[in-house]
Amino acid sequence: MEGGVPEADISAFRECLSLSWKNPYVLRLAFSAGIGGLLFGYDTGVISGALLYIRDDFKDVDRKTWLQEAIVSTALAGAIIGAAVGGWINDRFGRKKAILIADTLFFIGSAIMASAMNPSLLIVGRVFVGLGVGMASMASPLYISEASPTRVRGALVSLNGFLITGGQFLSYLINLAFTNAPGTWRWMLGVAAVPALLQFALMVMLPESPRWLFRKGREEEAKTILRRIYPPEEAEAEINTLKESVELEIKEGMGLQIFQQFVGINTVMYYSPAIIQLAGFASNRTALLLSLVTSGLNAFGSILSIYFIDKTGRKKLVLFSLSGVILSLVVLTVVFHQSSTHSPMISAGETSHFNNTCPDYSTAMDSGGWDCMKCLKASPECGFCAYGDNKLLPGACLISNDTTKDECHKEHRLWYTRGCPSKFGWLAIIGLALYIIFFSPGMGTVPWVVNSEIYPLRYRGICGGMASTSNWVSNLIVAQSFLSLTQAIGVSWTFMIFIFITVAAIVFVVVFVPETKGLPMEEVENMLERRSLNFKFWQGSSDSG
Repeated sequence: MEGGVPEADISAFRECLSLSWKNPYVLRLAFSAGIGGLLFGYDTGVISGALLYIRDDFKDVDRKTWLQEAIVSTALAGAIIGAAVGGWINDRFGRKKAILIADTLFFIGSAIMASAMNPSLLIVGRVFVGLGVGMASMASPLYISEASPTRVRGALVSLNGFLITGGQFLSYLINLAFTNAPGTWRWMLGVAAVPALLQFALMVMLPESPRWLFRKGREEEAKTILRRIYPPEEAEAEINTLKESVELEIKEGMGLQIFQQFVGINTVMYYSPAIIQLAGFASNRTALLLSLVTSGLNAFGSILSIYFIDKTGRKKLVLFSLSGVILSLVVLTVVFHQSSTHSPMISAGETSHFNNTCPDYSTAMDSGGWDCMKCLKASPECGFCAYGDNKLLPGACLISNDTTKDECHKEHRLWYTRGCPSKFGWLAIIGLALYIIFFSPGMGTVPWVVNSEIYPLRYRGICGGMASTSNWVSNLIVAQSFLSLTQAIGVSWTFMIFIFITVAAIVFVVVFVPETKGLPMEEVENMLERRSLNFKFWQGSSDSG
């Protein structure tokens, strides 16, 4: 982390806004690199809505939970490789080339997915996109961090976080826009090729990171760029600071990256439409529309982060964030427990009204005590057709296929295969909204900001790559296990697990994570080398030690 301590009475957020007319060159660098964040967010968010329609086209995907998880998770497996290899590419060839390679991978993956004729090709395309996501997840914030004035570094790296959440929000808008178009999910997945091409064109015209150039001995190029980034009175001091290289430990950055995933954020982002259906909303379109709300809140939270991260500090922000996440997870746990224990009963008369009774229900000795939840859990072959105008009244347990679904809809009933009708459904939406509101400003952006600023120049790509890889490994574990966990132990107990992990995350942050707000590189080094605990997070940087 290079540069001096910023003046305490200057708002970094206001300074960030003032760049739009004082030095538009800096914003051009940040926004151009930040498109990688937009692609990151779009490609991780779009699959949640596309999966609803992929299940309709490929029946194997609809019936096999592991295949749904594979379509989501293979991108994460690719991201692990992309982040790991990306660290080496960033240090060897530069931040700019890493971003250009990521754009190429995004484009190839989007084209393969849009034209996929079977689930296997779809998975191949997801791997390519994942490679791009992994590289962009570290290269974009790294480039922004190294090409930003010290006083607004946190705000501009948070801008990348905003573009990530903005990309996720955009993915839900695109999903909604193409719900009635032929080849629905193909459009959803293929659109990502457009911003990839745009960023490639913009980055070709931009310089390499000045800090990377300085490290490679290309000092004159670096000085020229730094003089365009910094005011004249600050440029020379920044150039002199870049002559020092140090070694720092990396555990703080990696720990935050791991906990970012294990508190459950990407179960919400990848599976939010599925969670909404589990809460009792049957329609794909309704699930997508409500998911758009949570995604919009995610983007709004990132805007708050841009304002607060250099004002309140990294550590306070992330602790506030985690405390709110626990509150929202408690709400979700209670709501889904109530929904599962108060689902509509199965009526023998309603079931016999149709000619497609679920075999498990027909042969059950205790069918009189069946409710909707038991019907759905009995077999993937079973579905629930709600009763007429009041979906909470006893309904029918039927074979789950397109014919039965059409018969149910013809009688103006709702058809459920993922969750059951519930009077608590809107509380689940509130719980998801609270989760996003609390997570996004803190845990959504702080780990990436810390990851981009605590490492020494000479190891920044490798160390950042290691931390990003740990993030994607954790992401893969959570995404690959979420649906299976909900089937095995229920949705409420799955969210309960996330509560315990979030408590552990709070302990980790309080004890191990330093406050890096406004600290020069040398002070960060001394603080980490002392290996001291960091309980007094409320003190200013001048009190550190």
